[in-house]
Amino acid sequence: MYKAWQQEDDPTRFVHLFTFADDAAHETHGSSEAVRRFESVYQPVLVGGPVVFTDYRLIASNQAT
Repeated sequence: MYKAWQQEDDPTRFVHLFTFADDAAHETHGSSEAVRRFESVYQPVLVGGPVVFTDYRLIASNQAT
């Protein structure tokens, strides 16, 4: 799953949500050429400092997993 959210009152701020099948899928994504290309596009225009990644653990949902 991938979803991107843009802050309504500050269009320069985003939250990106990812769900990976397992740690291997997360690693494959993170080391992919597609991610390297994406980073090369956004990094030069960052206005609020570096991108911060935070890992979370799902503890509840109303959707089937």
